[in-house]
Amino acid sequence: MRDKLLALLSAVTLFMAIGWYSSVHAQTHGMARHEPHMSAAMGHLEQAKDELEKATPNKGGHREKALQLVNEALQQVREGEQYFEQHGGH
Repeated sequence: MRDKLLALLSAVTLFMAIGWYSSVHAQTHGMARHEPHMSAAMGHLEQAKDELEKATPNKGGHREKALQLVNEALQQVREGEQYFEQHGGH
């Protein structure tokens, strides 16, 4: 029960931090104008990566797996933005 409560509080804290980060860090004007949601996702993922890197690695490998998945998601967002640019927004 205590572990579930700690996990819930950790998740809430992470989402609050992500919200704060996205409101404080400005997106580039070009990215925000053409793909504001992709740009926002990039900011959220970068903040999640930062938080995961700061967390202690005593989660049975789940922190490391989450970090791997966030890195993969960041790469997919970058590739999506490149695709958008190469295909004129289509």
